[in-house]
Amino acid sequence: MAEKHYDVIIVGGGISGAALFYTLATYSDVKSIALIEKYDGLARLSSSGRGNSQTIHTGDIETNYSLAKAKQVKRTANMIRRYCLQHGYENKFMFIHQKMVVGIGDEEVEYMKKRYEEFKELFPYLEIYNKEKLKDIEPNVVFDENGNERSEDIIGVGVLDQYSTIDYGAMTESLVENAKKVKNKQCDVFFNSKVKKIKQLGSQHVLQTSNGDLFTADFVVVDAGAHSLYLAHSMGYGKDFGCLPVAGSYYVTNGHFLKGKVYMVQNPKLPFAALHGDPDVLLDMATRFGPTALALPVLERFHGISTMPDFFKTLNFDGKIFTILKNLFADSDIRNYILKNFLYEIPYFNKRIFLKNIKRLVPSLKLEDIKYAKGFGGVRPQVLNKTELKLMLGEASINPGTGIIFNMTPSPGATSCLGNAERDAKIVCEYLKIKFDDKKFTSELVDE
Repeated sequence: MAEKHYDVIIVGGGISGAALFYTLATYSDVKSIALIEKYDGLARLSSSGRGNSQTIHTGDIETNYSLAKAKQVKRTANMIRRYCLQHGYENKFMFIHQKMVVGIGDEEVEYMKKRYEEFKELFPYLEIYNKEKLKDIEPNVVFDENGNERSEDIIGVGVLDQYSTIDYGAMTESLVENAKKVKNKQCDVFFNSKVKKIKQLGSQHVLQTSNGDLFTADFVVVDAGAHSLYLAHSMGYGKDFGCLPVAGSYYVTNGHFLKGKVYMVQNPKLPFAALHGDPDVLLDMATRFGPTALALPVLERFHGISTMPDFFKTLNFDGKIFTILKNLFADSDIRNYILKNFLYEIPYFNKRIFLKNIKRLVPSLKLEDIKYAKGFGGVRPQVLNKTELKLMLGEASINPGTGIIFNMTPSPGATSCLGNAERDAKIVCEYLKIKFDDKKFTSELVDE
């Protein structure tokens, strides 16, 4: 079969791959781009509306973000909003909701007051809501099922009117659709094409797919979730990294128990986000709670054990990986957290244990109000750094400088998709010695 050649090939049809597809088509002199996706459509995994919390993570209410990270995330989050407003997607798949993080009890209340003072310059719209104010704007975080208010103090820090909720699956579709509208560009999409092998041949890369097709490209970017590291390892790159896939599950309610997004204060010893409640755009804005966090020996959720062999290859297990995992399990907080999240997946016990924890946020919830959200959730590729002997918090990118990039993007990867696309597009253009229109990109998508 004849080879199909492109200037750039992107592997992976999630939000990250689609954002780069759009960015290269719209803001660069790249003439031909292919997006190769192994499933029969876009955003079939973590970018699906079912695969994440549908949140534009800005850094204002995420207490596991430092001020430095919040500055970085704020810039890329605003790109999401500006893209959607530019194309008229507000109230189609991007929505305004109030959002806040609540501190419960004296210790957390004091922490939130201090955090507000630290972050208010970066986020001048933030407000503080005491218990009396919360009775009006989010009453279910104050009152129990009998109408009694909680005895401990509670405080909220947030905003009432920000674009904060988005269906990233629908956004993925829009990015590809808009890229294909750009004139004088060849923008092709191939579905049902799993990339099995990538090899370098001179100045180009050759990609072989499961259906026998061969593609060649001057530059390749792999945005394939946990499989990015799998493909990197197959080429001999990224051997100092291992992948620990962490699956998140959700519980849905039969009503609107929260008016907006409500986050809890993060335990600083835990590497994953605290439980929170969100209005779900796929469930008529009914409240969805989660995510849980469970390490699973697969690279994809809801596809059985088909990716288990890939997991063991990508874990890249050796003495250093053993040391990282041993250190994680040695901490009692992390060990108990892992056990609790395992119990969240066991029928009968899961609802009862989850309810006990989420009632700290919404005291009025009853067992019959929640159910396990079957088919909701995804897998995030948490990266294990064998050089530093620790779990990396955030994204990892492997760029050997040979015309190929491998990206692993756990949360907030969707929020950062256009920022990451900007970074990669500039690398691509510099490598290919072509122009990236930074002025146009900045004027349309970047808040100065």
